[in-house]
Amino acid sequence: MSNLKLMALDNEDLAVISAHMQDSVFKVGDMSFAPKLEQFSLAANRFDWARSEERKKSYERHRAALVFKRVQAVRSNGIDRRKRDDVLSLLAIRFEQRGEGPDGTIELALAGNATIVLDVECIEAQLADIGGAWETAHKPRHPDAGE
Repeated sequence: MSNLKLMALDNEDLAVISAHMQDSVFKVGDMSFAPKLEQFSLAANRFDWARSEERKKSYERHRAALVFKRVQAVRSNGIDRRKRDDVLSLLAIRFEQRGEGPDGTIELALAGNATIVLDVECIEAQLADIGGAWETAHKPRHPDAGE
């Protein structure tokens, strides 16, 4: 199976990336913000929801890179940046437009009511699998959703 490569330039595209990144896990130390480059990135273990429908007993995760460009500032809530080995679970990615222009905020909603908020000039994001897939017997569960 070929590696996933997606780009988002609008809210609909970002929703597709959000769906592919749902239940990804990553360490605090796997995030970085380069202010001079206006770039926020993270490396995560992405759960392959599309593939999970085909499989009954085992599932797959992929190492993936998620990069946001044109980022002016980054804020977080509920994350201790000093604890670089803490594992975070990504639930959704949302965009809120600020006015009439393309600028706004991108929110990465995490488990445990934590968030990462990016102030952006516009939506410009890339998602790419950067390593091979591996099997996992564990499918993420959402008890609040009736599972």
